[in-house]
Amino acid sequence: MSFCLETYLQQNDDYNILLGNSGFKECAKLIEEKSEGVVYVNPGEKVLGARLIGIPPIPIGLSPNKGTIIISYTKPCHGTAAVEIPVNEEDFDSIKEVAIKKT
Repeated sequence: MSFCLETYLQQNDDYNILLGNSGFKECAKLIEEKSEGVVYVNPGEKVLGARLIGIPPIPIGLSPNKGTIIISYTKPCHGTAAVEIPVNEEDFDSIKEVAIKKT
């Protein structure tokens, strides 16, 4: 899946904002607590068409049983949100391909 995350959030209602108007550290903690599994990526990594920004390493929550991921989404002047969005099996694989080891 490749899309503009901002447009997706405006045009769909199948996502869930788990934490909004927050800081990156709070969102990262929530992602680690609420996901079946977590992988980490470097800042600027493109995931589902969106470049993720934040304090490295950036967690991405994977929940294959639910068919969702949780990512942090930072919008300037609005803060950071933890957003849960549905994905397909191929998207899980592409996210795992860009994952790094947490140091």
